[in-house]
Amino acid sequence: MGLINNLKDKFNKAEFTVAPQKKLKTLSKEFLDAFDLQLVFYKGNIIAEGDLTLAALNKKTTKDVNAKADGIKIKGSTKVGDAEKMFDTNFGVKVQIKDKAGKICVPNEITIGQAARGEYER
Repeated sequence: MGLINNLKDKFNKAEFTVAPQKKLKTLSKEFLDAFDLQLVFYKGNIIAEGDLTLAALNKKTTKDVNAKADGIKIKGSTKVGDAEKMFDTNFGVKVQIKDKAGKICVPNEITIGQAARGEYER
């Protein structure tokens, strides 16, 4: 079943696109809708306010957010750790991908599709 699910993740039309002008709460909701997982943004070690945009978060962090950067695209076949790194590399923002309830950080080594299906130790 794992091979079939991995193939489905590669060809699934569900795709999550990130634009720096979107509010964090909008990005989090769209991620939940696309993958049934929580996307949590951090300002240092504190959860960031949802009304901020990625560009506005720049003023509250030590890293620069490129507000003119092209959006990033995340699919179900993307590894969790790679997706989190994309946010850091492209926008200078720390994120964590968590289970639907937002309580458990999913392992970086699995794909977003596997995490959405709950294929990890709880």
